[in-house]
Amino acid sequence: MSDAELIAILLRTGRKGKSVVELAQEILIKHQNLALMSTLSVPALTKDSGIGKDKAATIVAAFELGRRIGLTGKWFSNVKITSPQDVAEIFIPRLRDEIKEHFMVVCLNSANKIIKYEVISIGSLNASIVHPREVFKVAIDNNSANIIIIHNHPSGNPEPSNEDISITKKLVEAGKILDIAIFDHIIIADNGYTSFVEKKII
Repeated sequence: MSDAELIAILLRTGRKGKSVVELAQEILIKHQNLALMSTLSVPALTKDSGIGKDKAATIVAAFELGRRIGLTGKWFSNVKITSPQDVAEIFIPRLRDEIKEHFMVVCLNSANKIIKYEVISIGSLNASIVHPREVFKVAIDNNSANIIIIHNHPSGNPEPSNEDISITKKLVEAGKILDIAIFDHIIIADNGYTSFVEKKII
């Protein structure tokens, strides 16, 4: 099936003067391709594409399902991380709408390709307070050369707290002992992010 036909299945119905496939083609043209569509939120789809919330939610959910399957499958073995922007593009869609704080560890091999990611803490407050042994157990279990720490701020404020900075510095020191480097610590907040490396915190 074509991309338009796949989107048409999600939409189920067209609108006045347009078949469902024609509507799907229009949406694809507006957003250029499936890869760019996969980063869109429900408000963005309803605003830009002239479709309702239910159809937009179905499309966003379908992309998210595909993303989550990809994050646990072989797809990740081909994803090379070269910058904080690479991390943000992958994980902003996963975390931007979460109402609880998630703390995750992304495992990289020696070529900085993603092996796996694992959420190790979820909570409404202080989910970013984790013990180094929790973080490095994931890294060791996956034979990681280095890791990326990611957590979200549901408040939308991308700035690191004193606790975020303190814990990250402890993790960096623990990583030196274990010979597992912290590639970066990224805070996701809405559609933005803060990189501890870019801010020279680590």
